Amino acid sequence: MVKHTLNSNKKRNITTLILAITILVLLNFVGSFIFHRFDLTSEKRYTLSNATKKLLNNLNDIVYVKVYMGKDEAFPAGFKHLRNETQEMLDEFKTYSDDNIEYEFINPNESTDKKKQEELFKQLYEKGLQPTNLEVKNKNSSSQQVIWPVALVTFNGKEMPWQLLKTQLGQSSEMQLNNSIQALEYEFASCIHNLSSHLRPQVAFIEGHGELDTLSLNDIASSLSEFYSVKRLTIQGQANVLQGLKAVIIAKPDTAFSEKDKYIIDQFVMNGGKVLWLIDPVNTSVDSLRKSGGTIATPIDINIENQLFKYGVRINPNLIVDMQSSAIPVNTAFAGQEPRFELKPWWFSPLIMPIGNHPIIKNLEVIKLDFVSSIDTVSAKGIKKTILLQTSKYSKTLKAPVPIDLRMATMRPDENIFTDSYQPVAILLEGKFESVFKNRILPQFIQPNSLPYKEKSLNTQMIVISDGDIIRNEIQYSTKKPYPLGYDKYTNQTYGNKNFILNCINYLCDDSGLISVRARELTLRLLDKKKVLNERLKWQLINVLMPFIVILVFAISYRFVRIRKYTK
Repeated sequence: MVKHTLNSNKKRNITTLILAITILVLLNFVGSFIFHRFDLTSEKRYTLSNATKKLLNNLNDIVYVKVYMGKDEAFPAGFKHLRNETQEMLDEFKTYSDDNIEYEFINPNESTDKKKQEELFKQLYEKGLQPTNLEVKNKNSSSQQVIWPVALVTFNGKEMPWQLLKTQLGQSSEMQLNNSIQALEYEFASCIHNLSSHLRPQVAFIEGHGELDTLSLNDIASSLSEFYSVKRLTIQGQANVLQGLKAVIIAKPDTAFSEKDKYIIDQFVMNGGKVLWLIDPVNTSVDSLRKSGGTIATPIDINIENQLFKYGVRINPNLIVDMQSSAIPVNTAFAGQEPRFELKPWWFSPLIMPIGNHPIIKNLEVIKLDFVSSIDTVSAKGIKKTILLQTSKYSKTLKAPVPIDLRMATMRPDENIFTDSYQPVAILLEGKFESVFKNRILPQFIQPNSLPYKEKSLNTQMIVISDGDIIRNEIQYSTKKPYPLGYDKYTNQTYGNKNFILNCINYLCDDSGLISVRARELTLRLLDKKKVLNERLKWQLINVLMPFIVILVFAISYRFVRIRKYTK
């Protein structure tokens, strides 16, 4: 009887084993034809967007990535986390690209040859990459360490730099690292997209109405040329001059647009064209301010007010002063004394902290404006309006004409007068726009076949900014060389103007949907530093002893159950 039972159990076990092996083989066979990855994180941290997957599926050659964050045990935990997340993201890209992504991690500090090390550092600098001089704090000491959180992406013989660490003024190091991790997919996908694009979208700076000159736009034009075909053109009533362009930039015009030029821009919008408007409704003579210490800001008429009004916004003829501002050097010496310059807050140069999750402004640095005006939104059917930038709580509008004197920088501000809080200064408009020439007689020069009239646009976007200087780089007048856009020569601070303008153009010209990835939000889960310090030993003991105790309890319980079972 016992022997029969043992044989029966043996047959059942063999049958179960064979069945299990068969099921595993079938699952592996089916799995070889079906690809799926499971992301169990609440925010879908490891799930690539459809736009990224489509980009990777279309790769026809190897994308090679050199990441200059090789293994270094001296790395702080946050940078190890950034390095690990970068590797996981690259692995994810590799999987969806059918192994068309290859990468290596390099530690630029491990070379013992100082000459080679300095040469490598110089090469990375020349490619526009920046290291991080990090202060590593231990319990009782601290040390300085130079880390290169950067990468170089190569595809089809072309190379593009990739700055992994995104810094942001006023943000903690933990937040900066988290924001950098959030941006990994978008940054890497953008590199691949730009390197693999054979036909670059065309973007043009409009001139002929007193817009900023080539030298003042040198840095942003150079940066845009990495992704777009950039040109400068004058409309001058030429009906098809904007044909083939993806977007136009109108940067600080100071003379009136003719009705012909307005019509051509309007029909460019009606046919789906994108416009970045950078408009100063008030003229401020900076030369007079520098030479005499004072000037008067007066309204100017550039004849586009009704056009912008029709599209959904009104730029007011005023100037905004803001307590959250940049600084300028002011001579504080008394008359007859040796000049003594000190940096003083300059209310006419607001510093704007981008707030929100829109892809254009997410995780951007502080942006510097000069002599900016307020914008109102007006009724425009079917147009979605998104405020991108606004002033601080302590701001005030001054209706033009506005007297401006450098001595204002030495005055103590009274918070009670800064009552016009959160004034919009940059607005995104999206939808189907109505032509400003609807129900109007068209300009006589228009020929029916040259530029057919449309009164309703295709679905398109435009961005209106009430400060032309946001795109202007400062110039070193002794050498006539431009400074980088966003660099303030008085404070030696570089603001986020360039990245903001690039994001604006990328958003307007993005057909792939990649820029939407920038709005991705990852939850920052940080350890309580106080608890880590005070309860370090307690949690170390729990982590070391608890697994051993659990295994021991399980083993004793299992042993006890077997003894009882087989004793019976």
